[in-house]
Amino acid sequence: MPLLWIGLLLVLLKWFEIGPIATLSWWWVVAPLGAAVLWFEGLERVFGRDRRQVDAVEWEKSRKARVEQQFSQPQNRR
Repeated sequence: MPLLWIGLLLVLLKWFEIGPIATLSWWWVVAPLGAAVLWFEGLERVFGRDRRQVDAVEWEKSRKARVEQQFSQPQNRR
């Protein structure tokens, strides 16, 4: 996510010709955006990070269902 923010900031600085960024080539300005695309579409899938996030959400749902099932049943204790 930081790559997206850096890329957006560089594009805005280049577009409005502010500071030394105005003299840079557009290739240097959009490079962080390209790196972000590479990360989110390629490397994140290779390392399985996207699947781990889905697994964590599914685990949390099943945990809540187990807790709800456990506490919704009447308890016959003395």
